[in-house]
Amino acid sequence: MRTNIVLDDELVAKAMKITGAKTETEVVNRALRELLYKARQQDLKALQGSDLLDPDYDLFKVRRWMDEDAG
Repeated sequence: MRTNIVLDDELVAKAMKITGAKTETEVVNRALRELLYKARQQDLKALQGSDLLDPDYDLFKVRRWMDEDAG
């Protein structure tokens, strides 16, 4: 999707430096992936200890899958 947004130049430069992103697009996409990853983690953590999550559910396996999906 192509869109025009105004970004904080200093913030983008810092994010590019620490992530190694080569372009502004890459750093924004990385940030969005990380945001979605964190949201999914919080959703899974909220289910722990509830009757909605099978006690045999392998949370670490799901996290590995999410890491691969986010990459």
